[in-house]
Formats: sequence, structure tokens, C-alpha cells
Amino acid sequence: MLNKITRLFHGYAYMSSFFSMFKVIFITLFFSRRDLPLFSFVLIDLNTWMPIPKMTNFQIRSLYDIVPAENGDKFLSMLPPWHVYERACGYFIFSRGIELMYTAVRNLKDDLQRYQPHYMISVPLVYETLYSGIQKQIFTSSAARRVVARALIRISFAYTAFKRIYEGFCLTRNQKQPSYLVALIDWLWARIICAILWPLHLLAEKLVYKKIQSAIGISKAGVSGGGSLPMHIDLFYEAIGVKVQVGYGLTESSPVIAARRPTCNVLGSVGHPINHTEIKIVDAETNEVLPAGSKGIVKVRGSQVMQGYFKNPSATKQALDEDGWLNTGDIGWIAPHHSRGRSRRCGGVLVLEGRAKDTIVLSTGENVEPLELEEAALRSSLIRQIVVIGQDQRRPGAIIVPDKEEVLMAAKRLSIVHADASELSKEKTISLLYGELRKWTSKCSFQIGPIHVVDEPFTVNFLCLAL
Repeated sequence: MLNKITRLFHGYAYMSSFFSMFKVIFITLFFSRRDLPLFSFVLIDLNTWMPIPKMTNFQIRSLYDIVPAENGDKFLSMLPPWHVYERACGYFIFSRGIELMYTAVRNLKDDLQRYQPHYMISVPLVYETLYSGIQKQIFTSSAARRVVARALIRISFAYTAFKRIYEGFCLTRNQKQPSYLVALIDWLWARIICAILWPLHLLAEKLVYKKIQSAIGISKAGVSGGGSLPMHIDLFYEAIGVKVQVGYGLTESSPVIAARRPTCNVLGSVGHPINHTEIKIVDAETNEVLPAGSKGIVKVRGSQVMQGYFKNPSATKQALDEDGWLNTGDIGWIAPHHSRGRSRRCGGVLVLEGRAKDTIVLSTGENVEPLELEEAALRSSLIRQIVVIGQDQRRPGAIIVPDKEEVLMAAKRLSIVHADASELSKEKTISLLYGELRKWTSKCSFQIGPIHVVDEPFTVNFLCLAL
């Protein structure tokens, strides 16, 4: 009881109103008097008068092989105290007798340096923000340093790409395995290229990456939960030698479903299911189980999955079937099992590709997954935020929040404006953004058509998103 109330008051600063706080306290106390065979009630949907309580079970032991923490390790967390992800991580850490520090966004940089944690627990957005900060530091350095750093990083990208080939960590949806001869030639070629690039990668480690690693301050691994990292972020951290273990889960699954292990950290995936957990991919319309490599709706079953929504059988029936399978609402696929070749160690990992409800259906009947386009576009330093739209239209469009400083600097580099210019016209901004979209989304299944540029960053209250 005391633990629940303490956590609620910790979260008070984040509540939108006193009434919201009163609702949560009232319902928590109300349910605390029920003698139910559950570990926890999790309350959701604070925008309605009566939040929906979920009956969940935490399975902390299943996390031990994901994060092999030892006595003396330090964890830094910046998760909201009422979030089920933080609760699971907190219980896991305390069960291991490990030191835990809390931080906030405004203190993250200082606390990373101050505490030098072995692990940091956070969400993908934080790792994206750290990446953007590193890129900005490189960009603002002297011309010589910038050229050297970017050249060495590109070499490390190539080195780690070939390293993944000979180690067997390259994702594929193809069920067909290569022949033994092709697999052997592929392995030998990758080893040779890695041997050639290794001295330059080592030089980059000494000249560039040690400084970045010291600034980040994470000595063992960053733990990113909630969903997958954009691929370019994943590749960057691997290249500079910062291990990031990505996990996936929902509040309804208490929350962990799958996670990448230290010994099987397959980039682009969210890892294998945790112990005692089953995952299957089903067709959205027929509910038939799909083979490995096929894209469909992700369903999960395990002891950590909620028992249902409290006293809400209709909502429970929509989420859980009679056999206990939880419909996550996410789109993904499971990597096929290969005994040889560059994908031999990827079998069984889960790859996410968006939310089913986010799928855009064009007037042509084609389905567009906006996440693919959004992640590709965000690789551009000129694009701060983007939302792909286009339901029932001929082609997808986008609402873009540009990084004004980056756009202006790019315009000056390309001599679009004078070196002393302080702003850029909207027409020239749109022209630059179109160029960036063509550059970064050229390999995507669809291309973005019309775009609308806005100055105000996306927020919950941003009117444009509700139109």
C-alpha cells in the first residue's frame, strides 16, 4: 500500500490536474482492499473519468539472462515512476541488490558523467537524442576534424557490417538457405574485408570513439525498451562500440515480451522472446498463423501476460483469445532459422515494422507502413520531426518540422542564400527538404509526395495532428 501511494506522489508532478491525481489515488486504494491473486493493478487512460485497471503479473526472473548484472554495477534510469517498464526494471534491480540512480532529461548529461553507470535504462527517444547530440558535435567541429571523424565512422560502418556477415547476425526474411559453397565464400570474403578494415577501425576507436564513449558514460550497455530503435541509430552505436540492448513489450505483458541478449544482439530486431513466452505472427484478416519471414500481427502468450481488464469482459475479449494469446496490435515478423550463412544466428528473433492501426491505405488499395518512411527521413539532420499521412489519397504525404539551424546551414553550404543570411524562405526550405527525402527514402517501398512544413514541434496538444 505504502509503495503504491509513494509512487503515485512521485508521479504527481507529471499529472495534468489535481483531479487526475485524485482519480488514481481513489481507485488504487479501492482496489487495494480486494484480496485478489494478482501482483499488481496497472491503471491506464487518465483522459477518462474511470481509468481501466489491468491485472498483471511481473516475471522478474525472466530478465536475468537479458541483463547479467553483477554486484557493484550501477544503473541509471530516467523512466516515469508510475510506468510499468520502470516498475519491472526497479523490481529486477532491487532483486539483484544493485545500485539504482534516477535522473531526468534536463540532468541526463551531467548524471551520466557524475555516476558513470554500467547500464542505462531508457526508451528509444533518449538514444536518438544522444545520437543527434553527437552528430551536432561532429558537425560543429573544425573542417579537418569533421572530415576525419566522418571518414572513420564510415569505415567502422563497413567493418561492423562485414563482421555481422561472418558472425551470422544479418537479418533476412528469406526462408531459403544459401548453399554450403556460397556460405563459405561469403564467410571468407567477410573475414578478409574485416582484416583489412580492422586497423582503421582501431584507429577510429582511439581517435574518436573513446571520447564519445566517455561522454556517454555507459560502460556495459544501454537498455532500450518499448519498441525498436531506428536502424541507423542501431548501426551507429554498434560502429562506435556502445552496446544497446533493445527490448519490446506492453503494459498488458508486464511489460517485457522479447529482448536482445548480450550474446545475441541482432541489430534491427527486438530479440528473442523471454523465457516461458510464446510469440506467433497471424494474418490480420484470417487470424491464420503465418510462417517465419511473413509479416503480420504479433500475438504473445506467457505467464507475464495480463489476466484481463478488471470487470471489463468486452475489452478483455478483444485483447485476449480463449487460449490466452494477447493481440499486441503491432506488425512484425519472425526471422527464419538458418543453419548456415550470414543469418544463421538470427533465427527466432522478432522484428517490428509498425502498428496495425497506423497502416495507411491509399486510394489505389496499397498499404503503406509510415514507420519505414519516417525512420528513413529522420536520418536527415534537416528533419526534426515527421508524420507520414495519406489515408485514401493517391500517394503518401508528410507533415515535417524542420531543424531551422540545420536547414539554414545547409542552404549556406549549397550557396542557396548568402553567408550572412539569418533566415530562409518557406519555398527554399521545402525544396531542401524534398532533396533530403529523395536522398534518404529512395530505398523505401513508397515515396513521399506532398509535404507540409510547420514550425511548431509536435506535442499532444498540437492542433495540426488532430485535423
